[in-house]
Amino acid sequence: MKNQSEKEKMLAGKPYKGISEELLIDRQYAKEVLFDFNTLRPREIEKRNELLKQILGKTGETFFIEPPFRCDYGYNITLGENFYSNYNFTVLDCAPITFGDHVLLGPNVSIYAVNHPTHHELRVQEYEYALPVTIGNNVWIGGGAIINMGVSIGDNTIIGSGSVVTKDIPANVIAVGNPCRVLREITDEDKKQFAHLDYN
Repeated sequence: MKNQSEKEKMLAGKPYKGISEELLIDRQYAKEVLFDFNTLRPREIEKRNELLKQILGKTGETFFIEPPFRCDYGYNITLGENFYSNYNFTVLDCAPITFGDHVLLGPNVSIYAVNHPTHHELRVQEYEYALPVTIGNNVWIGGGAIINMGVSIGDNTIIGSGSVVTKDIPANVIAVGNPCRVLREITDEDKKQFAHLDYN
């Protein structure tokens, strides 16, 4: 049985060394594509999306990412339909990061699917480890929020601005804070928020 490469270890959720040549080449490729993406003129939306399709693992038919955008690899990111992220979206996608449909991200949202060992002797050996992040359908993540490795966020949930999500958050709730905790459930009463407005 042949030894696994550092990339294979990373994708399998095992400890790996991110300084390996194969992973460095992958990151450099993503940086080159994102350099072009981030420097296109604002009107060149189709060109931007075509560039993203070169590195992202999967996208829906409709998605919109405001520049600037940064990620490590891209190929570990899956976008559902009607995905939108505002400015300064940063993703350390050393493990799969999956977004459902109709996900909305505010500015300066960061997702970190990777971590370093707790003990310094392992850190100085340059080990890393990564765990998947899953964001459900119809999720809204407020500006400046940070989503950490191994976290799942349920359908229809709202994460408040500036929150730091370190544990799973269930569906149909508003969750806020550092660390992020459930504030309350979202109910049919919330439909009345704009009841006084004429939508026609």
